[in-house]
Amino acid sequence: MTDANDKAVLVKVGPEALLAEVQAGRHTFFLDEPVDVGGQDRGPTPYDLLLAALGACTAITLRLYATRKKWPLEAIEVRLSHQRVHEQDCEKCEEPGQALDEVQKELRLLGPLSEEQRQRLDVISQKCPVQKTLMGSLRIVTRLVPAS
Repeated sequence: MTDANDKAVLVKVGPEALLAEVQAGRHTFFLDEPVDVGGQDRGPTPYDLLLAALGACTAITLRLYATRKKWPLEAIEVRLSHQRVHEQDCEKCEEPGQALDEVQKELRLLGPLSEEQRQRLDVISQKCPVQKTLMGSLRIVTRLVPAS
């Protein structure tokens, strides 16, 4: 990889299993699929990791904000789930199979916070960089590398 890709993540999947080995910097971990869809359930699913990234970014953003404000936020819990839902307001709603990915994000803020502080933290939770990326105009550019 070139210097521009120093922060790139490398994912490898072999010829038989759905187990993915992920190398992110000096860290290596595994993602997998449940047994009922052909995986070995040896790690979280890709959607689990996506939700974990959003949840971690949300909690870290809240921690940084509360610390800067010197607010008594003792702990943050973010519970997330992903589902496909039918779109309510869309141009193609009459067509079968039109659905939207939806993430439910539940915040639990622990500590003697005022209601005003809790409401402000709710607003701030929606400004984490990962959420902004997911809700923005994300473009994914794929380049097929020549066979060696």
